Amino acid sequence: MSEQTALKAIAEPRRRELLELLRDEGTLSVGELADRVEVTQQAVSLHLKVLEDAGLVEARRQGTRHLYAVRPEGFKPVQEFVEGFWGEHLHRLKDTLEGK
Repeated sequence: MSEQTALKAIAEPRRRELLELLRDEGTLSVGELADRVEVTQQAVSLHLKVLEDAGLVEARRQGTRHLYAVRPEGFKPVQEFVEGFWGEHLHRLKDTLEGK
């Protein structure tokens, strides 16, 4: 996925909250997530669909439940985008610190 798709997905505060829960607590069902963020399961499912389409979470079925987990590799485009702003600055800082 592109960094634009991922950035749009995480721009929404509720989605970031869901990502943080999954990051901190591991794999959770839609119902467990809905209980923690106090919104309907339907709303959580819609947010998770956006995150899944962006490649940031993955879903698997366990019986009748859908379980979601963070896909760390899905954040790679965002990481590369942000690093693009810092790469040259960090190289200059490194050179300065090393007396080059």
